[in-house]
Amino acid sequence: MKKDIHPDYHNIDVKLVSGEVVKMRSTWGSEGDQLSLDIDPSVHPAWTGGGTRLMDTGGRVSKFKKKYEGLGF
Repeated sequence: MKKDIHPDYHNIDVKLVSGEVVKMRSTWGSEGDQLSLDIDPSVHPAWTGGGTRLMDTGGRVSKFKKKYEGLGF
């Protein structure tokens, strides 16, 4: 492995939205810095199941469903 080409990999504190602080290893910041997250898995719709609904703008979803209705899904 070549010397002096890799970033410094150190411990940081990551503060989640809930206020919980988790220790992680990272190349971000310096040893002991704290990274505060605006979004984490406990609040992001991709992980929580989300409360968003699919909007049928211009009938596109209806057209898609009609086009592929016989394929079994």
